[in-house]
Amino acid sequence: MTDTQSKIAVVTGAGSGIGRAVAVELLRAGWSVALAGRRVETLEETAALVPEAPSLAVRTDVSRPEDVEALFTATVDRFGRVDLLFNNAGTFGPGGVPVEDLSYDAWRHVVDTNLNGAFLCAQAAYRRMKEQDPQGGRIINNGSISAHTPRPHSVAYTATKHALTGLTKSLSLDGRPYRIAVGQIDIGNAATDMTARMQVGALQANGEVAPEPVMDVADVARTVRHMAELPLEANVQFTTVLATAMPYIGRG
Repeated sequence: MTDTQSKIAVVTGAGSGIGRAVAVELLRAGWSVALAGRRVETLEETAALVPEAPSLAVRTDVSRPEDVEALFTATVDRFGRVDLLFNNAGTFGPGGVPVEDLSYDAWRHVVDTNLNGAFLCAQAAYRRMKEQDPQGGRIINNGSISAHTPRPHSVAYTATKHALTGLTKSLSLDGRPYRIAVGQIDIGNAATDMTARMQVGALQANGEVAPEPVMDVADVARTVRHMAELPLEANVQFTTVLATAMPYIGRG
């Protein structure tokens, strides 16, 4: 993008981890960013990392349609349009719970956040991008290595991330007539609070517990920014960025 006035992003889950890193990367690159998350205080902490850049903190539960609608209304009221949605909000759910012991409430919470929330945000962004002038924009969904292959005891998380791949493909197809580009980034072992336990020991498919390598979350943020700043005539449909030596390719 070259028109700085058109660089308006919405980042969900912006109060920590990958969402915070991506929001900061975009703010430092000259974007205006609407920061969405459940806790306004953590969103304001994200904004304070780049105080000179225009941002907007909006308390948002992405599983609630009224919250999502309020987020995008506030963004357009403040900045005039939406050029990018980084659909990042998500949860692992309860860790280490075998499928036979996973409660329906726990399953539903993961589905509501990871899948339904991603759909609601994409739908709200799509509506604005279709109607605004100039028309179009970009949606980047945060998938996961689990969109390809699961970890043990991760049935809800893995199911939602596989579903997110289908959502990405369908949105990408339906967005073509309106210059809406949709892609997905699948991330493995970025160093955040959510993945801290992996450096100590993570359950492997063979039943062993072993530490796993992680990568700097800033490398993820730079990848998202690259995808975001392509012209709408070009799209990274799917990309995978992961810690080079994590147990994923081959036998580990």
